[in-house]
Amino acid sequence: MAGHSKFKNIMHRKGAQDKKRSAMFSKLSREITVAAKMGLPDPDMNPRLRAAVLAAKAQSMPKDNIQRAIDKASTGDTEAYEEIRYEGFGPGGVALIVEALSDNRNRTATNVRTAFSKNGGNLGASGSVSHGFERLGLIEYDGKAGDADKVLEAAIEAGADDVESDDEGHRIWTGIDGMHDVAKALEAQLGEAQTVKLAWKPSTSVDVGADDASSLMKLIDTLEDDDDVQTVWGNYEISDEVAESLA
Repeated sequence: MAGHSKFKNIMHRKGAQDKKRSAMFSKLSREITVAAKMGLPDPDMNPRLRAAVLAAKAQSMPKDNIQRAIDKASTGDTEAYEEIRYEGFGPGGVALIVEALSDNRNRTATNVRTAFSKNGGNLGASGSVSHGFERLGLIEYDGKAGDADKVLEAAIEAGADDVESDDEGHRIWTGIDGMHDVAKALEAQLGEAQTVKLAWKPSTSVDVGADDASSLMKLIDTLEDDDDVQTVWGNYEISDEVAESLA
């Protein structure tokens, strides 16, 4: 999948995820609170909240933490978070979309702009790269859900649009409106998904060579390390050979 490199997974297996565990829980909690505040505090009645809770469970976030984040939405002292999207180009001409939840637009914009400029990228105007992506629903399962044929059959029956399977798992793409209906249908066949979320799927991908891959990963890591940044999407592909040489 474009924007899903083997190099990132190697880094994660070596412990990068463990070091970011606290920051990850903070971001997951923020999304849960915002989702609960925008709709009902019941995941079964609030698709965005259900997706946020699933994402938290996939990262082994404790149930107590999840419930506290939901409960926080009903109190009057929650921050007024704003959803902001940034678009730009990274090393090698890679297109990047950065999604943030911020209570201070100026701070977030400064941090994102600095991350791009210090790591060989350029922050663009709104719409500068998103025209090369499609906004879709994404449902992810790990390999334990079944082999490619089983998942493909279940996805077709559930009404999904496309399926990508590899040794890391399965990614099932749907239209935005039908995402949660497809997810519910898949759950009956494959069990609970790892993630159910809105995603940016690139129309075309860019092969990144060794010269640019290291700088690109540093840029993405810097963005993901920012407290306000929730997700970074890209149209990059990094070959196994390049990934191994950088690991």
